[in-house]
Amino acid sequence: MTNEFDLFEVREPATQTIPFVYNSPHSGRRYPSAFLDESRLDDISIRRSEDHYVDELFSAAPDYGAPLLVAHFPRAYVDVNREPYELDPRMFSDPLPPFANSNSARVAGGLGTIPRIVAENMEIYERRMPLAVAMERIESCYKPYHACLRRLIARTHAMFGFGVLIDCHSMPGNIRVAGSGLKPDFIVGDRYGTSASAELSQAALQFLEDLGFTAVRNKPYAGGFITEHYGRPARGLHALQIEINRSLYIDETTLEKRSDFHALAGSIAVFMEQMADYVADYAGDRALAAE
Repeated sequence: MTNEFDLFEVREPATQTIPFVYNSPHSGRRYPSAFLDESRLDDISIRRSEDHYVDELFSAAPDYGAPLLVAHFPRAYVDVNREPYELDPRMFSDPLPPFANSNSARVAGGLGTIPRIVAENMEIYERRMPLAVAMERIESCYKPYHACLRRLIARTHAMFGFGVLIDCHSMPGNIRVAGSGLKPDFIVGDRYGTSASAELSQAALQFLEDLGFTAVRNKPYAGGFITEHYGRPARGLHALQIEINRSLYIDETTLEKRSDFHALAGSIAVFMEQMADYVADYAGDRALAAE
């Protein structure tokens, strides 16, 4: 990982024509050899935290006039959907700096900025690491990624007067909605109405349901740091997190794509087109555009 393209890339349309930014922060699958050497996990297990191929599922975004930001570094290496310094003191051989947040629920669960585990509570490391290793990952991956995302959002807001960030993720196939047993195909997260207008969230849910999917809002995933940090509806900046059930498109044991992968990608392309049309039709609505 020696240059920005190795770390992440922006897949740009020839001209940005819609006020959307698509972001795939967890689909990275370029694992540094030194990181793999430090890990106790095999080549499949270390990938359990990936949002597998989500960048490919949303690859049509530039065709509809929106940029798509794609991380190449894996989530298990550094997680950009966290605060910059959500660090677990149990992982390091040095004391944490005073500005680190070591008390968040995400850190307690082993899923801080430098994750301690991958899915299913599998420990990544054999031993503690120097704090300098974490700081280097934050400086070289986390901060440049967010600087790029901020630029895309700011550019979009300046061009159109408002903007919509779609943060693209996937979830394990065994996820159920508490109290109902419902197994959703998609979850639309808007931080319980604080990161995007209710109208936009409801439109996203309706489009997914019209495509034949089971879609729910906020439960059990309401959105992470990115959705919370960048969504400012009062300023005309809306952020939605979209979670896709992995069992729809991969074998979760082998991580191989299912035969209907491309059909799902086609449905997501229709969804993106519908979202763009919806925002174009209602761009003057106060629910979407800042006054």
